[in-house]
Amino acid sequence: MSAQQTIHVGGEWRTAASGSAREILDPADATVMAVVAEGGVEDADAAIAAARAAFDQGEWPRTPVAERAGLLRRVADLLQRNREALGLLESRDAGKTVEEGRIDVDCVRDAFRYFADLVMNESGGRVVDAGSDDIHSVVVHEPVGVCALITPWNYPLLQASWKIAPALAAGNTFVIKPSEITPLATVELIQLLEEAGLPAGVANIVTGAGASVGARLAEHPDVDLVSFTGGLASGTKVMRAAADSVKKVALELGGKNPNVVFADACESDEGFDTAVDQALNAAFIHSGQVCSAGSRLIIEESLRERFVGELARRAENIRLGRGTEAGVECGPLVSQQQLAKTEGYVASALAEGAVLRAGGRRPEGDGYEGYFYRPTVLDQCHRGMRVVREEVFGPVLTVETFRTEDEAVALANDTEYGLAGAVWTADAGRARRVAGRLRHGTVWINDFHPYLPQAEWGGFGKSGIGRELGPAGLAEYREAKHIYQNLAPRPVRWFAG
Repeated sequence: MSAQQTIHVGGEWRTAASGSAREILDPADATVMAVVAEGGVEDADAAIAAARAAFDQGEWPRTPVAERAGLLRRVADLLQRNREALGLLESRDAGKTVEEGRIDVDCVRDAFRYFADLVMNESGGRVVDAGSDDIHSVVVHEPVGVCALITPWNYPLLQASWKIAPALAAGNTFVIKPSEITPLATVELIQLLEEAGLPAGVANIVTGAGASVGARLAEHPDVDLVSFTGGLASGTKVMRAAADSVKKVALELGGKNPNVVFADACESDEGFDTAVDQALNAAFIHSGQVCSAGSRLIIEESLRERFVGELARRAENIRLGRGTEAGVECGPLVSQQQLAKTEGYVASALAEGAVLRAGGRRPEGDGYEGYFYRPTVLDQCHRGMRVVREEVFGPVLTVETFRTEDEAVALANDTEYGLAGAVWTADAGRARRVAGRLRHGTVWINDFHPYLPQAEWGGFGKSGIGRELGPAGLAEYREAKHIYQNLAPRPVRWFAG
C-alpha cells in the first residue's frame, strides 16, 4: 500500500519531503487501513511559508465578509452531501460507532453555518465616544494572521471544524496538523474546502508527528497564533515553544469532570432511570475518550448502593464491537497505547483500594482483536487515587460519595482541571447554587454532554486558556485595532518652538 498524498501546501497535494510514511491502523482489528505521508520540519516550514504568502499577499484576508460567509456555507452544504461517507470514515479511523460519526458530521456542518452567520450579523466596528464631535473613534477587528491548528485523535473532524471555521470566518490563513493516529477525515475536510473555492495557500495541512511538525508550528516565528487541543503535557510544551515569539495561544487540555447526583433527583422511578442512563452516557460514550467525559461520579451516600448497583449492571450489558456493525454501542480504544494506559489506571486503582463493580478487563472471543476494553465501574474511590486525579481517557468511571451540599461542591472542585461538570437534583434552588459554585467552564443541570456552537467552550485551571465556539471563539482569531481620526486637526502648541 503506497502512501497517500496527505500533505497540502499552497494548493498542491504531496507526499512528505523525506519520503516517510505512516501506517494508520484500524482500532477494531489492528490491521492497516491506510498509509499517509509522514511530514516533518521541512514540510511544516513549506506550509507556513504558503500560509504566510497567502495572508500577506493573497486575497482572502481582504475578501468581503459576505463572500467569506458564503464559502463557509458552501462547505456546510458539502459536509451534508458527504455525511454518510465522512461519518463512516470517522467511525473507522477513531473507533467510534458510525452513528456517533454521523452526529459529528452534523456538528461540524453546524459549526460552519454558525460562524458564517456570526460574521454576517456583525456591525462595522464599535464606535467609541471620544467626547468631541471633531473625533471619530472606532474599534475594528482584523484577522490575527497565520494560524497553527493542532487537533486531537478522539474527535478529528469536529475539533478541526472548531478551529478552521472561525479562523476562516475572521480572514486568517492556517496550517493544520491532525493527530498522527486519526488524520483521514481532516484530509477530506481540506479537500472540501478546496472544492468550495477557498484560494490556494489559505488552508494547508501537514500530516505527521507532534514532536516534529507540531513543535515546529508552535515555535515558528511566522506563525501568529497556535490553537492546540490535546493532553496537558503536550499543551505545556506548546505554550513554552510559543513563548519566544510571543504569539497568541489557545489551549484546550482536557478535564476530570464531576457528575454530581443528589438523592432527590432519583426519588421517582423515572428520575432514577434517567440519572443512571445519563451517568453511563457521561462516562462511556466513545469509550470514555472524551475531554468532557463524566468520569467522576460523585453521589449522595444514601443513594450509593442502589445507584451503583444498577449502573454496574447496565455497564456489563453494553455491547462492544466494531463501530460500523449494527447494534454496537461502544467501540474500541483508539490505539494499543491507550489500551495499555487504561489497564494501568485500573490496576493502580485496585491496588489503592478501589472496588471493581463492572468491567476491568478486555473482552474475550472472536471480533475483539483490536483495542477493546470493557466499560469499568470502580467503587469506593477517593481523591488520593491516581485514577481520580488524572485524566484516563478510557471507559473508566470512579465513584465517590458525599453527605452534604458543601461536601459535594468541595469534591467536584477538588481537581486541577475545570472543563465541565454536572449536577442532578430536583431542587431548583440547589441546582442554581451548585452550578454557580462549580469552577468548570461548562455546567449541565440534569443533563450531560450537549453543547451549542453559539456558546463558548473551554475550561478553568489546567483545562486550558481561551475559548472555542461562541463569539469568544471567533475573537480568538482576531486582533482588536483602535482607529482614532481627528476631523479638525490643529496645532497642539506643546512646545514653544
